Amino acid sequence: MGTRIALLLVWLLHFLPFRLLALVGHGLGLALFRIAGARRRVVLTNLALCFPRMSEADRRRLARAHFAAFTRSVLDRGIAWWSSRERLMRVVRVDGQEHLGAYAGRPVVLLAPHFVGLDIGAQRLAAEYSAVSMYSRQKNPLFDAFLREKRNRFGSVTLVSRQQGLRPVLRAMRKGLPLYYLPDMDLGARDSVFVPFFGVQAATVPALSRIVRLTGAVVLPCITEQLPGGAGYRVRIHPPWTGVPASGEPDDAADALAMNAFIEAAVAGMPAQYHWLHKRFKTRPPGEPSPY
Repeated sequence: MGTRIALLLVWLLHFLPFRLLALVGHGLGLALFRIAGARRRVVLTNLALCFPRMSEADRRRLARAHFAAFTRSVLDRGIAWWSSRERLMRVVRVDGQEHLGAYAGRPVVLLAPHFVGLDIGAQRLAAEYSAVSMYSRQKNPLFDAFLREKRNRFGSVTLVSRQQGLRPVLRAMRKGLPLYYLPDMDLGARDSVFVPFFGVQAATVPALSRIVRLTGAVVLPCITEQLPGGAGYRVRIHPPWTGVPASGEPDDAADALAMNAFIEAAVAGMPAQYHWLHKRFKTRPPGEPSPY
């Protein structure tokens, strides 16, 4: 019942003018920061681990800004899920399409770290391009089915669950579909390597380097920025990034480290928009307790 009510609320709010919707999301996020104690602690723990030299007051300000940006992005997903293609394309602009066009017909990875605009950016690209992407099945069957339906509402996305592995992804890439790849979640110790992220050992899936080695793919960073003042979003497709493979020999750890360093640099540009609500450091090396 809670899921249905939440989706109904997002559906109702998506009819608002976009700038008003942004204000509602911002205000609701600030309110949630005050009352969502458990999630607030996760964010503050992540920030303390990643920015130990930052003052506690500054970390709290950053945490509040993150709650505002994240909650706004959740409400904005109503536009991605239900608004017309034309409205979505007005709200979310895309820069750097020439980089994607330059490699048409070649295997391409769109490297998309977890910033708050990730979902609406992916939907905006799906309104114009066909692609393949991996997803994690949701525990709630209703919400899982809903997300799969809405993520492919334009009929242009091949969705592969993580449980299916890489083979379907590689087949789709070899047919010319770019991979919209989300690289930076803690998915457990299995198939992960421990490398630093902001100086803290983090379980990191080294799939990017394996995909590049198997397909010869070009890696194009693809980062969605939430613009201030309800101005919408900007998807930026960057020129090719050559950090992976990091060496001539297969080295999952070196490649994962290079990828994490790239994401750190991206986070530095808009730290409030990175997904600090995720328990990025939950999985620990043997014998080390979880910080959460």
